[in-house]
Formats: sequence, C-alpha cells, structure tokens
Amino acid sequence: MQEPLPDAARVRKPAAWRALATVAVAAALVAAALAAWRASRPTPPAWSGGAPVDVAATTLQAEVAPRTLQALGELRAVRQVMLPAEVAGRVAAIRFEAGRTVQAGQLLVQLDDATEQADLAAAQAQEVFARQQLARAQALAATGALAQEVLQQRQAEHDQSAARVLQLLARIRQKRIEAPFAGELGLRRIDLGQYLQPGDAAASLTDLSSLQVNFDLPQQELAHVRVGQSLLLHSGASDTAPVRARVSAVEPQVGRDTRSATVQATMFPASAAQHRLRPGMYVTVALELPPEAGALLLPATAVMTSSSGDQALRVRTLSADGIGQAEFVPITLGRRIGERVVVAQGLAAGDVVVTEGQLRVQPGSALRVVAAASAQAAPAAHGGGQP
Repeated sequence: MQEPLPDAARVRKPAAWRALATVAVAAALVAAALAAWRASRPTPPAWSGGAPVDVAATTLQAEVAPRTLQALGELRAVRQVMLPAEVAGRVAAIRFEAGRTVQAGQLLVQLDDATEQADLAAAQAQEVFARQQLARAQALAATGALAQEVLQQRQAEHDQSAARVLQLLARIRQKRIEAPFAGELGLRRIDLGQYLQPGDAAASLTDLSSLQVNFDLPQQELAHVRVGQSLLLHSGASDTAPVRARVSAVEPQVGRDTRSATVQATMFPASAAQHRLRPGMYVTVALELPPEAGALLLPATAVMTSSSGDQALRVRTLSADGIGQAEFVPITLGRRIGERVVVAQGLAAGDVVVTEGQLRVQPGSALRVVAAASAQAAPAAHGGGQP
C-alpha cells in the first residue's frame, strides 16, 4: 500500500505546472508579436540592395527585311580547254608565252611538217598534170575523137589527185596547234624539240570574259529560283565588291542522295574581267528573294548565348523617367542581316530590349535606360541568310 505524499510535496507540484504554463504563454505572445511585426513591413524589391543599373536599349519594331538564299558555289569558265597535239610530231616552233592573251586562230605551236610539205608539193604537181590531162580529154571528147570511157578515167584521176592535195593540207594543219578562241594562256607544258604524242597538251586556254558559277540548292528552295533571276557573288576578298550574275539554267533532276539540284548562273562579261575572278574559285552566292514584311530585327549585341540557348534582356514596366525591371527572355533566332538578326520567337513589336550592359544585370534588377533607339535606326544590310 502506497504511502500518502507529505503536504509540502503536494503544494510544490501544482506550482511547477503553473510556472511552465506561464513561460509557454509568454513565448507564444513573443512569437506572435514578432510575426505581426514582420508582416507589417513592406516587401523589399529585388533590386533594393543597390541603385538601378544603367543600360542601353532598343525598341523593336516590325519592318520589311530583305531575304536571300545563300549557297557556296564554284566558278568555271564558259570556254576553257587544254590545247593538245592532234598528231604525233616534234615541236619545231613555240609561238606563245605563258599568261599572254591570244586571239582566235593564232598559231601557238608548230610541229615538224617537212615530210608533209614535200608530199604536198608532189601531190600538187600531180593535180596540175591531171587537170591538164582532163582538159585535153574534154576537148577531144567534144569532137568525138575520144571515147567517153577515157574521159571518165581522166576525170577520176583528176579527182583523186585533188583529194590527195586536200588530205595533205589537212594533215599539215594538224601539225599546228592554234587557239580555238580568244583567251588567256596558262603555263607552258612543252619544250622546243620535244616529241609529242596525240593528246599531249601544250597549255591551257581560258576565256576570262565569261564565267559561270555552279551551286546546289535543296529541293525545298527550288521554287524560289527561276531562269533570268539576279544574284550576287561574294568572293571573300576584302577589296572585292560583290559581282552580279544571272541564273542561266537549273538542273531538271534532283539528286537522289542529296535531295538538291544544281543551279548555274552566268556572270556579265565586264564583271568577270573587272574583278579578276578565276575559274575554280569558291564564292558565296546570294540569291535575292521577295522581302519579308513584319520582321523583328534585333541587334546582334542584344543576344546572349549560353548552353541553354539564346536569350535577350527585356525591360518591363518602363516608366517615363527610364526606370524598368529586368526580365531574361528565351528567344529563337532566324537569319542574320548585317549586324542584326531576325527574331522568330520570344519577343514582340514594342518590346524594349537591352543592347549594352546585360552582363551587370540580375533577374528582377532595376534598370535605367540611358540610351534608347528604335531597332530601325541600325542600317539594314542587303544580304542575309536563308529564310
């Protein structure tokens, strides 16, 4: 049987519980007061830690943007040949210098034709004798003193001798290497006294006054190309201006593997000579298309690129005194036009976008626009990327 507690112990236990309850109530009151004090304070803005950041910005406006198709092409001459020997023979004379301009029909190389010249002299003498015999036979046949069979024989002998002369003249012409058209000669590939075989080339001949460029376009872009369409060629040289050309032909078939077709453009004669373009050079072809209306052109300096993609810094709630709030916006870019790029997605006309000072800005920071201009103030280039 448990013994009853003394009177002193029974008095101390209720007193301890009352003390703990008092402390708990006091702590609750303090916590409530602290929460009420914090709730009564205004929420500070994200930029309360410093002054607004000064930036330069531009206002996007819808405008008409040029459109071009760009491709890599290779130049070739409309007329370019190697000058080969038609027959075997020893080089008797070289009548040209490398790099010189020659005219059509000009003699360049003479092969030894002494044997053919001697045969020609004999054949010409035989032709003269046969012609005289034919004339005598014709006179006798007219009086009936000569049979028709003999006259026909004299005619055949004359024809054979004349054909022999023509044959030797043709063989002698084959001993000459002549320029088939006017142009510029390449490096000399033969030497005096060298024995040439048929097909051995003496030099190359190129007509630089008329050049063509061949380039490939994917099948989805062929609808934009037509014969007679104008285009520009950029050689890449800093001191060379773009050269104008015109589409002259489009391959009617699309490649089975590449799904592209070859387009050929011809340069104007004056352009090729003036800019000293050469066959084999690579050029950038810019095919002009109808302009695009309602395009948003953003200065390239406003684009920030990271591993997550492209983004721009837009100024929100811009006040009359130029104060606004920073907002980073992901964007999708299109083609480049000079120093600007086309914005396909992410921004709209009227948006104010920071062009300078983005690196000092955090999301939600206060911004002060100290230099603002319309995006149309930037000069538009005449070329651009693919649409």
